[in-house]
Parts: sequence; C-alpha cells; structure tokens
Amino acid sequence: MTTTSAPPAEIRAPLSRERVLRAAIDLADEAGIDALSMRRLGQALGVEAMSLYNHVANKEDILNGIVDLVVSDFELPSAGADWKAALRRTAISAHDVLVRHPWAASLMLAPSRTSSARLRYMEGILGTLREGGFSAQMTHHAYHALDSHISGFTLWEVHFQMDPEEFDDLASDFMSRVQAGEYPYLLEHAGVHMEKEEQKPDDEGEFAFGLDLILDSLERIRSSS
Repeated sequence: MTTTSAPPAEIRAPLSRERVLRAAIDLADEAGIDALSMRRLGQALGVEAMSLYNHVANKEDILNGIVDLVVSDFELPSAGADWKAALRRTAISAHDVLVRHPWAASLMLAPSRTSSARLRYMEGILGTLREGGFSAQMTHHAYHALDSHISGFTLWEVHFQMDPEEFDDLASDFMSRVQAGEYPYLLEHAGVHMEKEEQKPDDEGEFAFGLDLILDSLERIRSSS
C-alpha cells in the first residue's frame, strides 16, 4: 500500500521592513491610503499586526517608508547631461511614478517626510540647474517652478481621475446646465475635453505641455542673463 504525503506547506518569505513597506504600497494603491492600517497590513501579509512592530515603529514610520520607496523610483538627472533634457526626463519620471501611486503626491509634500530619497531628488535637480549655468537665486526660482508643476499638476490629475464614460456623463451634465450665452468659452473648453480624437504622436499630454513651457522659459532666461 502506498501513501502520498501531504504537499508541503507554502513557504512564506520571512517578514522584513522591505516586505512590510511593499505590502503597504500595494494596499494603498488598491484601496487608498485611508485603508492602510496595521491590522489590514497584517492580514495582507498573513501575520498578526503585532508582528509588524518588529520591523516598523508605527503607522507614521510606514508612511515615511512608503513615500521614500516611491520617490526612490524617480529617475534622477544624469551627471553631465544637458540640463534641460535631464530635468525633463526627471520631471516626467516623477509625474509618472506619482500617478501610479495616487496617494503619494500629498504625502510627499508633508515637511516631516523629507526622506533620504527626497533629498537626493532635490539635490539632483538643484545641482543640474547650478551646473547648467543658473545662479543660486535663479536656481531657487526654477526649482520651485518645476516642483510645483510636478506636485500640483499630479494632485489635480489624481483628484479628478475617472474612467472616460464617467467623465463624459459628468461633462454632458455640466454642459446641459450651463447657459451658452453666458459662458461660451467655458462650454467650448468642456467640448474640447469631450473630443474623442486620438492623441497625436507628438502630443505628450498636458503635463508635458506645461513642463515644456517652464523649461523653455528657463532656457530663455539663462541665455539672456
């Protein structure tokens, strides 16, 4: 008589700070940052919530940690590269990463969350501007113009994120309630939003449009100074 042994129990990867933080990011991406709790995170990892405290101090430590991991995915400017091209790649990379994690942009702005990854990102932009020929004063202004576009545009974008059908319904309702004679340009603007034309190959979208306005202006200022 032959017997078959039971299949071995699933081998679970040992708990670590990295694994806890990655699971926290997955949970925040799936259910929103407000859904992130020690209890739910423990459930996602298949452990008791108390086990998490061997790797993270508290929820605030988790928030700091996941912001640091997200920002570490930004592409930093390459040393010696053309300043304008390098900053454009970094800005687009930062925007793309933040859109993938809609909760991250607002958390990143908290003064208490100036993490090591955030400091490297800031240093990379500031250094690229200074080495690109901008004065310390102009670098100050340029940095804030770039950073506010990345953060502000992303916050606006993720706040109004909705599927196309939902957006069309909202826009149609808006247009039906607005008087054309009173707000003709607003209605025209809403109509452009609803256009179904495919994006042109050379059209990188609204974020890149605004970014290029900033970079082109900085280039003109640099050339004239």
